[in-house]
Amino acid sequence: MVITMKADAISQLSGDILKNISRVIYGKEEKIQLVLCALLCGGHVLLDDIPGSGKTSLAHALAKSISFKEDAFRRIQFTPDLLPSDLTGIHYYNQKENAFIFRPGPIFAHVVIADEINRTTPRTQSALLECMEEKQTTIDGETFLLPNPFWIIATQNPIESQGTFPLPEAQVDRFFMRLTLGYPAKEAEKEILDRHMITSPLINLQPVCTEEMLLDAQRSVREIYLSDAVKDYIIRIAGATRESDRLRLGVSPRASLALAHASQAWAAMHGRDHVLPDDIKALAVPVLAHRVVSRSQNAVRLAQSTENVIEYILSTVAAPIS
Repeated sequence: MVITMKADAISQLSGDILKNISRVIYGKEEKIQLVLCALLCGGHVLLDDIPGSGKTSLAHALAKSISFKEDAFRRIQFTPDLLPSDLTGIHYYNQKENAFIFRPGPIFAHVVIADEINRTTPRTQSALLECMEEKQTTIDGETFLLPNPFWIIATQNPIESQGTFPLPEAQVDRFFMRLTLGYPAKEAEKEILDRHMITSPLINLQPVCTEEMLLDAQRSVREIYLSDAVKDYIIRIAGATRESDRLRLGVSPRASLALAHASQAWAAMHGRDHVLPDDIKALAVPVLAHRVVSRSQNAVRLAQSTENVIEYILSTVAAPIS
């Protein structure tokens, strides 16, 4: 029997998880909310940030906040010599049983952190495409379903480019959001020093959500009402990216759908059973900016450039009156 969660229950649940993660990640409530929004939509997140900013701690804290039955969290360090089979697993010959046995790789987990994903080769990066889109992987002609829920949080360093392999547009488009945590405020950094002096808060972090509660919340956010006016607003924003003279490539229909789903989750997280135009405005940059291609040739400022374009489009496309 499927129990449908109301918006206020989803808001309470996301608030509990937010509070739990905030015991480890300080002063980043807005970013954590966006991560939880992606989680409620089953969407993967790309953290484009400098080393040491708390990306791995955030993923680990999220995994520990949910009481998964098994295979809760795996971390994969992406390196140039990493092979697709190192991710997905292999068939090996078992002499005792006189048969080939499948040994699953680290991708078979509920929460997977792909650390420095752009340091591995395009061949290995492409092994994630089927996993991210279809929640399954095909090995030697046999298809294996991944755990449900399945969520990838990938990291990459935006500063270093030597020895990296930029993610192709097809893979970037499969990330639901791209976020940066940034440096903490002075007060938050002092809190980090105070709380991490003896031991990490991660050690004693306890779950506040069950696997069943998360799955129910993921199903329920799809029932949040999205009016035709708001749908038309999303379509006009997507169309503006395709017509912009500052972009070589606008967003895909997958991006429009992602923005719609994200707005449903965002509304539910704020206790509403309907989406407002302000929800679209709050989510357009993290959901859309990484899916467009700028005409700018300055690679260092490329991400900032696409974010500025999306913000400009939001200022020019008229929002419906809610």
